[in-house]
Amino acid sequence: MNQPEAVANSSQLSKRAARRLIQRALVLTGRDRHVREHIREARLTMLWVLEDWGFAWTVHLDRGKIEFDRRPAKKPDVTLTWRTAPEFFETEKENWRAESFEYSGPQELMRTLERLYHSFSVSLGGVLRNPVDENGDPLV
Repeated sequence: MNQPEAVANSSQLSKRAARRLIQRALVLTGRDRHVREHIREARLTMLWVLEDWGFAWTVHLDRGKIEFDRRPAKKPDVTLTWRTAPEFFETEKENWRAESFEYSGPQELMRTLERLYHSFSVSLGGVLRNPVDENGDPLV
């Protein structure tokens, strides 16, 4: 079986492929023990938005569990907005830069999001380098 190639240029991704990669990265983030420990008390709904694609999804944190929902939340606790998709996919460079996105929500949640976002960045980088699911099926 052919091994899928790494995604060299995220701007060539379709929205469907991008959603699958993002969802996979969030699943991997949810498996990170350190993240689960850090968010074990958190209960919040986050809306993540890529403005130039008109693309949004919801991430629910519920006592150590991370859930992905394709539908945008109507009343999120926190909103993270990236102006462009390339800005979002730069997160795979594995560094926390709060200036790479627009944050709206309570400032006290930034510490919780910092750990989550860092782990997500690492996971997204891994998924972009090896875009397969746990069964070895290609995501793109």
